Amino acid sequence: MEWYRFVIFGKVQGVFYRKSVSQALMKKQFKGYIRNLSDGTVEVVAEIFDEDFDTFMNILKEGSLLSSVEDVKYEIIDDAEFNTDGFEIKYS
Repeated sequence: MEWYRFVIFGKVQGVFYRKSVSQALMKKQFKGYIRNLSDGTVEVVAEIFDEDFDTFMNILKEGSLLSSVEDVKYEIIDDAEFNTDGFEIKYS
């Protein structure tokens, strides 16, 4: 199990991307958060088991009906200071 930080590029703000992705990730019982960034991208921080990584990536790439994901960059992070029992949308 690792904590990851993802940045999603494309048409991902103002198209229900966060809501669709967060609902799908909640159903799969992932832990973490999703939020818009000021540069038009979306950030996702999540705890993922190795065997669930492909499922997680597919959810990020699928997005919402109105979104268009062009790219997903990610990194493993060691300093995740986020405590949650589920998945949430952050408004910051």
